Amino acid sequence: MISGAKRWPLALAMLAALAVAGLVFTHITVRGDLGELLPHASDPAARLVDEELRTGTAASLLLIGIEGAPAATLAAVSNQLSERLSHDPGLLFVQNGHRLLDPDAARTLFAWRYLLAPQAADAFSVPALRADFIRLRDGLASSASPLVQQYGLPDPTGALPALLAAWHGGGSAVLRDGVWFAPASGPGGDRALLLARLAASGTDLPAQARALHRLQAAFNHIPDRRGARLLVTGAPVFAQAAEAAVRRDVRLLSIVSALLVAGWLSWRFRSPWVLAAIAISVALGLSAAALAVQLAFGFVHGITLGFGMTMLGITIDYPVLLVGHRKQGEPPAATIRRIARPFTLSVLTASLGLSGMAGSGFPGVAQLGLFAATGILASAAATRWLLPALIGRAGLAPSYAGDPGRLDGIERWRRWRLWGALPPLLAVLGIGLAGGPRLATDLASLTPVPPSLLALDASLRAQLGGPDIGQLGLVRAATPDGVLRAQEAVAPGLAALVARHAMAGVEDAARLLPSVAIQRDRQSALPDDATLRRAIAQAAAGLGFTPRAFEAFAAGVAQARGQSPLTVDELPPGLLRTRLEALLFRRDGAWFGPVIPAGIADPVAMAAIFARAGWTFIDVRRTTEAVVRGYTSQAWPYLAGGAGLGVLVLLLGQRDPVRSLRVLAAIAATLLVTLAALVLSGTRLTLIHLVSLQFVAGIGLDYALFFARPQLDAEERARTLRTLVTCNVMALLTFSLLCLCRTPLLREIGGTVCIGVVLAMVFGFLFAGERPDYGASSPDTDSPA
Repeated sequence: MISGAKRWPLALAMLAALAVAGLVFTHITVRGDLGELLPHASDPAARLVDEELRTGTAASLLLIGIEGAPAATLAAVSNQLSERLSHDPGLLFVQNGHRLLDPDAARTLFAWRYLLAPQAADAFSVPALRADFIRLRDGLASSASPLVQQYGLPDPTGALPALLAAWHGGGSAVLRDGVWFAPASGPGGDRALLLARLAASGTDLPAQARALHRLQAAFNHIPDRRGARLLVTGAPVFAQAAEAAVRRDVRLLSIVSALLVAGWLSWRFRSPWVLAAIAISVALGLSAAALAVQLAFGFVHGITLGFGMTMLGITIDYPVLLVGHRKQGEPPAATIRRIARPFTLSVLTASLGLSGMAGSGFPGVAQLGLFAATGILASAAATRWLLPALIGRAGLAPSYAGDPGRLDGIERWRRWRLWGALPPLLAVLGIGLAGGPRLATDLASLTPVPPSLLALDASLRAQLGGPDIGQLGLVRAATPDGVLRAQEAVAPGLAALVARHAMAGVEDAARLLPSVAIQRDRQSALPDDATLRRAIAQAAAGLGFTPRAFEAFAAGVAQARGQSPLTVDELPPGLLRTRLEALLFRRDGAWFGPVIPAGIADPVAMAAIFARAGWTFIDVRRTTEAVVRGYTSQAWPYLAGGAGLGVLVLLLGQRDPVRSLRVLAAIAATLLVTLAALVLSGTRLTLIHLVSLQFVAGIGLDYALFFARPQLDAEERARTLRTLVTCNVMALLTFSLLCLCRTPLLREIGGTVCIGVVLAMVFGFLFAGERPDYGASSPDTDSPA
């Protein structure tokens, strides 16, 4: 019986390791934005668009819907919500169609209407003015008389309505009860619409989360909602949903996997002190891994942390192998010497194989590789140099090492090892018949955002006219006016595409704010005061208007003739500036303007127009796929190099070509059958699958090296088999949890590794282990003898 006093060093060491882990994990920066893990384009233009989507105006827009109640109630709730949010410092603006423009914006557009709005060449001729005046007369006799008096008489040519239509965008929203509504009732009935912009940038997720929380609270405090429910989408909502999914997955992995593994090991070893020894190795390994990633990248991504938790499936192997192979009363140093060679080789080959990930250039893969390799080395070091004295003093060893009497029946299966070559051969055939592995380069499949939220976003975006950037032209110039002139230069070609239905329309900054040159041309086309007043008198003759009815009209044209052209800096904050900032922005000392097509059917023709003008055309999806392909190609040499180094270390360390060949055969069979399972199930492989396969190879090496180790007797072989089964079950418990995660990237890792660890156990047993000769004892070259 071991006294409690001899176990105090183990308990104190565990508390110290957990304290180190607590210190590290409370000081590292954990992020959940999936974009932090994804590769960035090398092309400057594509990188610029990517950066704008991450941090620009599009990253802070909110699309809001309210439904589930009668239209009158929805309108009232929309107005109340808009009023409450207008005082929120976390929002730059909120708009629901009621008083579409604030007073400053309305005054700006009205004052510059004749320079900003396109006018027909004969807009101020007598026939054109007379037609306008007749429409005004009819309007004055209708219920719209107040609006006609306020806006129609000062602007009979309709410059302001044309201008407002351009600034409104391509949305299909309609005004009902004074607020925006979706044009037709959907499955949930009527839907009121709002548009808002957060003050926080797309990278400030905590500030965005607080603003979204206040938005929901403002809605919840509106009385008499009568069942109305709030719908909110947009990039900030996607970012919060992704981060929430990642954090939930990390909690699931850290808590549930720890409980499952602890329960399994407690049952196998019948001692809580074994858990203390394992906790030391794992805590120090995870702490070192997290610290290394923090120092190298400046933050640790939640997915990297979640993947790190699954390292329990391999780093726990090390203390389990040490404790599981120790005989009762045996000095731990003797146990270490017996397993030293396979232990050291498994650690080195696994860490070298994973080290190739760290140099892949793919941010997410690099983080995962550095985390895994560092964690493995740190955990193995703690097992090798810290745990032996502690477990020896505490007297830790299996209470039951396995029944050698049953071992012969189990090992007889190795007589059929040649039949074990059949699955890998069938796997090669199946992969060939399936046309080989198919690589996926679409990163959209990796997002943890629910499909229902994506569908809602598409619906609200179409109704509110939010830009859906898939393909675009990008104009670059030294000044904002240079961008506007360049966009106006390609406008005729784009109009021709619209005319022949090659696309439905186009959105760019020049439609909202013409260049100085265009404004000057429109200004020069305005009639002088005497000419305009004669035309007004002739056009109004006999229509019943008072002599001074169009005095404001004449004064407005006179004012426009002396105005300076409107520029970006003179736009008031709010909806106007937000609309323009999404289409005209400054980066690194230059100005850029995306030209966004809608309903494009002939992207080649649009690309040709921009190519002739010397500008850039970007297909965002194809560009992203090309980036992924490029990084995947770049990663191959690193992954292959890491694997090559691992094989070299294996060959040098084993010093037995036949035994090394059996180990490599077990790994090759495992990888081939796992790959075939993925290919034949229709899975399109990503770089994440390749990383998972490399991780499977690392786990398989553990099993194969220990099965291949020469052992003295049946009792030792039974101890090895029981210990490896324990390790295999732990790996399945931890990696199977990944299959329950919301994050597709983690699910891909989990599914691949779960298949692989089962096959690694089977093929390691069949191929790597020798059929024992019970007639004689073979010397244990790894033993002290």
